[in-house]
Parts: sequence; C-alpha cells; structure tokens
Amino acid sequence: MFPEHLLPANGELKPVVLTIVIPALNEALTIGEFVQWCHQGIAAAGVSGQILIVDSSTDDTAQIALREGAEVLRVPKRGLGQAYIDALPYLRGDYILMGDADLTYDFREISHFVDKFKEGFEFIMGSRFAGYIESGSMPPLHRYFGTPATTFILNRIYGTRFTDIHCGMRGLSISALHKIRLETPGWEYASEMIVKAVRLKLRIGEVPIRFYKDREGRLSHHRRSGWLSPWKAGWTNLRAMFTYAPDLLFVPPGLALFIFGFCGSTLLALGPIRSFNLNSLLFSIALAIFGFSLMTGGIVVKLYYNFDHAFTERFFKLWSYNRLMSLASILMAIGLIPTLYLVALWIADGFILHAFSFISIYGLELIMLSSQTFSFTLMVEALKRVRY
Repeated sequence: MFPEHLLPANGELKPVVLTIVIPALNEALTIGEFVQWCHQGIAAAGVSGQILIVDSSTDDTAQIALREGAEVLRVPKRGLGQAYIDALPYLRGDYILMGDADLTYDFREISHFVDKFKEGFEFIMGSRFAGYIESGSMPPLHRYFGTPATTFILNRIYGTRFTDIHCGMRGLSISALHKIRLETPGWEYASEMIVKAVRLKLRIGEVPIRFYKDREGRLSHHRRSGWLSPWKAGWTNLRAMFTYAPDLLFVPPGLALFIFGFCGSTLLALGPIRSFNLNSLLFSIALAIFGFSLMTGGIVVKLYYNFDHAFTERFFKLWSYNRLMSLASILMAIGLIPTLYLVALWIADGFILHAFSFISIYGLELIMLSSQTFSFTLMVEALKRVRY
C-alpha cells in the first residue's frame, strides 16, 4: 500500500539539520552515484542529514538508493509537486534541499545552501547562470530564450531579482515549506513555490550552483516527452505566475482607471465643458466601470490567497458587510433619481426618447457601480465565511 516508507540498513528516525528530498522516476542509471554525492555534500557541510528519495519507479531505483544509504518513500506516479506534498510528513530536517537525481546538479557542493540557512534565509534558489553551466547541458532554446524570458517576466511582475527561476536545486526551511502549502501536483510546483515565497515575504537568497549535462544513455524528461514539452512547461509556469498575481496586475491600474473615469464623468454630469462632450462622458464612464471591475476582482483574489495578513485584517475592519452594502445602497439611490426622471420622459413621449440629459447618463453609471459593489460585497462575505 502507498505510501511505503523504507529505511536503509541501520537507518534511524532521528531529528537532523538538513533533509535532501528528491523525486525519482526510473533513475537506476544515476541514483547510486547521486546518493553518494549527497553523503559527500552533507559531510562537507558539517551537518547531520537525511536523504529521502520519493520513488515512483518501475526499475531498481528504490533498491539501489536503499543500498547506498538513502531512505525511500514509495508513492504512485502523480507528478513532481505531488511527490513533495507526499513527502512532507517524512521530512525530519530543519532545512530542506530539493533537486533531481540525474547528476545534473552537484549535490557534493551544498555548503553554500547550509551557510545561507544559518544566516537566516528561508528560501534559497540555486542559479545556474550565476554559477557554471556545462557545454551541452541546456538546449539553446532553454538557455538563451525560455529561462531568461520567464525569469524576466516574473521579476517584472513581482519586483524580484532572480537570475534563474527554473533551477531545480533549491532549499527552504521546514517552516517556510509549511507556510507555502504546495497545491499543484505537476512540475508547475516550481513556479508556485517561488511566487508564494515572494508573496509571503520570506527572506530569499540565491547561490551559484554547477549544472552538468545528462550522463551517457540518459534522456531528460523534456526530451522523452517530445519537442512540445518545453513550450508546455513555459506556458504552465506563466500560468502559475499570473494565477497568484491578479492583485498586482489588476488593483493598481484598476484603481487608477476608476479614479480617472469617475472624476471625469462627475465633472461632466451636468453637461459638456468646452470640447468635452457626450463622447467624453461615455468614455469616462467606460473607464470607471472597467477600472472598478479590475480593482474589485484583484482584491477578491488577494483576500482569497491571504498572503498579506495585515491587509486582510485592515480590509475586513474598514470594509465590513454593512458598510459595503450601505455604499451600494447610496449609489443606487443617487443614481435612480435622474434615471427615473429619464424613464418618465421616455414614457411621456410615447416610449420615444427625443432628448436625454448628461445627469441621467451619469445616474446609469452610479447604478452600474452600485450593482458591482453589491456583487463584490457578497463575494467578499462568502470568502470571509469560507476562508476565515
């Protein structure tokens, strides 16, 4: 039955400083030497360590790892992210180091990570670009386009300074891993982990690492999956970046558009001002409605993920259900007065509108904003009941 936790000969379940946890799928060619590298790295770093291989193989990977002194957690094949989620109850170290078992990352040199941990860093990324990349280890598409492009995008969205967001060798404290609460089962976990570390304001560091090409006879998972695999990976990582950032992408521009549009429409509510006429009024209303939608949508997502606990507490304290509903009611009441006047004229003219007024159109804007505020209030209240 899964999961099955296997210990090597003379293995002990005692607390350690560092846990190296590695998902493995049919890595019999490299796993033995990899575990030896881990032992050497732990000894060189001068810490007590646990080596845990999360195995879903159909070959002898598990047996070889056990023979070399690693623990093995046998789990079904459900994805890289799920492997780390499954391993969480079995991690005994204060610090966790992740990577691959294919000998592309040099786990003999892990002292840089340990030093960073001792300095108080909670999340540490390895960087191939700041370290060493062996010739032939990275396809040109990855090295010169894919990784730099997606790293640039993440840095622009989140205001970070990573140099290599796709490096699989990374470390984090056990408390940080619990805070991050990994959810995605596939290899998009890598971007989820980085983004959540940033949003949770963990202390983040980066260390240079060595990256080697695949051993003779081994193909990387991307090459096994075909030429389309890297493009799917890139799109999936972009999805993770955008999924956790709607508040960053939507709230600031939404607020700016709303303020600009609402102020403009309010100034034009009583009639045209010089060359600013009906077209200007309609454009201002469109900006206000669009901006309000962006802003409230971003706030809902920000509250849902609750990365910023202080913001969540301030929001619920300032914008209670009663206050938001009162705001919606006030907007509706003010908007109905000129709108009902316009409807009365329409009925009196035999359902043919011969004229209109700027204030009536402005009233329609207030009604639309009232409706949006009402729906926003219900979403926030439902979120509050479910999440908090």
